[in-house]
Amino acid sequence: MIYTLLRLALFGAAFGLLYLAGLRGWLLPIVAVVVALAVSYLALGKPRDAAAQWMATRAERRAAERAAAPKVDVDAAHEDAQLDQELRTDRPG
Repeated sequence: MIYTLLRLALFGAAFGLLYLAGLRGWLLPIVAVVVALAVSYLALGKPRDAAAQWMATRAERRAAERAAAPKVDVDAAHEDAQLDQELRTDRPG
């Protein structure tokens, strides 16, 4: 979250400075994105690494949760329900 906010702030700063420098039109946001990307790559190494670590940890936790969850075969469950229904209706009584 912090990394994203820092990148957005860099984009805003680049946009503002380029606007004040006289760049206008459709080229302004494109150049601002390129400048912000370059500056963020060079200046935001630690926040980028922290964000990557957070995402990796989150992905591992989600994978562990999926592995621990019981796997349900939807087709088999549907066939079982149909068979149960047929057996209930075939019973005399």
